Amino acid sequence: MSNKSDFGLIGLAVMGQNLVLNVESRGFQVSVYNRTEATTEAFVAANPGKKLVGAKTLEEFVQSLARPRKIQIMVKAGAPVDQVIEQLIPLLDKDDIVIDGGNSLYTDTERRDAYLQAKGLRFIGAGVSGGEEGARKGPSIMPGGPLSTWEVMKPIFESIAAKVDGEPCVIHIGPGGAGHYVKMVHNGIEYGDMQLICEAYSLFKAAGFSTDEMAAVFNQWNDGELQSYLIQITAKALEQKDPETGQPIVDLILDKAGQKGTGQWTLVNAAENAVVISTINAAVEARVLSSQKKARVAASKVLQGPKIELSLDKKALVAKVHDALYASKVVSYTQGFDLIQTMGGKKEWKLDLGRIAAIWRGGCIIRARFLNRITDAYRTDPSLGNLMLDPFFKDLLNRTQQNWREVVALAVSNGIPVPAFSASLAYYDSYRTERLPANLLQAQRDFFGAHTYERVDKPAGEFFHTNWPEVIG
Repeated sequence: MSNKSDFGLIGLAVMGQNLVLNVESRGFQVSVYNRTEATTEAFVAANPGKKLVGAKTLEEFVQSLARPRKIQIMVKAGAPVDQVIEQLIPLLDKDDIVIDGGNSLYTDTERRDAYLQAKGLRFIGAGVSGGEEGARKGPSIMPGGPLSTWEVMKPIFESIAAKVDGEPCVIHIGPGGAGHYVKMVHNGIEYGDMQLICEAYSLFKAAGFSTDEMAAVFNQWNDGELQSYLIQITAKALEQKDPETGQPIVDLILDKAGQKGTGQWTLVNAAENAVVISTINAAVEARVLSSQKKARVAASKVLQGPKIELSLDKKALVAKVHDALYASKVVSYTQGFDLIQTMGGKKEWKLDLGRIAAIWRGGCIIRARFLNRITDAYRTDPSLGNLMLDPFFKDLLNRTQQNWREVVALAVSNGIPVPAFSASLAYYDSYRTERLPANLLQAQRDFFGAHTYERVDKPAGEFFHTNWPEVIG
């Protein structure tokens, strides 16, 4: 091994370990440090013959790295990241690079970027998607920060990223917190994707499909235009049997979903920017409702619903749900890219939506065949205002909208909750409606608060107020 390592990583949880092995496998020597020394020793011992340097102290770790030092932090987001940075600062030299590879809030990344820049150090907030397997074999990486810093990191990042059609699934996203911001929205879209798949599963279950039948449907879909990592793992999850009971494992899993906060951050940011992300919102709320298991069990005994009668032929139901899922998925991505585009303009990040879509085609959790279509849409028209108006997606939605409606109607009439399907369809219908009932809403606002309104028969930008009758005696 050479005297100095090319790269260093702090935090040897599963993601950190797999990233280290990925970097080392590309020909780089890697130094590692973990707060618990035994974890470092066990990791290095478990990988004999590899170009790994285990450090017992942070000082030893920093000194083992070639300059400019390239140090990636893989610890829990929030205060732990700040604590590691504070411990590193006295040990670093000018132009050394600190990379936060966790799921940090983009505003924290911007704060850290400014803080370290003032000390002559360089900082990258890099979103890393792909889970444990992606980290080891090739993730999608979304780094933000100065372009000059990206150029230094480019050889390592491009070598470890997933590849699609020979293109690495990593680009310089933009300055400051742009990388972690795009990763945050990616995670929001992931929430939407997962909930939509769960709603398809719920409909099939209500229609009497066996778990094996459902697995076969998702496997079939994964061979077509719905091909994606999440569809693929859904099929695998449905096939899995519990070794203890022999039952399908999904039937034994408690229906209480967890979340780590990135979906909620996306909702807050969308509200701040007045961007509709109703599909993602429905997905986050579905997880919240799922966590209220005790209350739901109690309510199920007293709140009435219809008797479920799904008499539709199974093959016909599969075709209709396929279209509802595909159309709703398009809406979810439309909303996510609208939010990215809006925030990118506001922050002057100069984001390339086509290239962002391209790096999501491999490595990441939402990787899917139809991201090629999104990539093409934004490469053809970089200023595309709404993804639904791209010729391919416009035709797709026009073709699938009737089946989509029938699925939502079928679910509602049978009392099967499909919040993400419903929210997606409502967005589609609202967006394509020339005249919404907001004229009445404006009358109400002017009535109680004199908020004024514009008129259809007067020039735009002129505001009016009506002297409404008194209704309070």
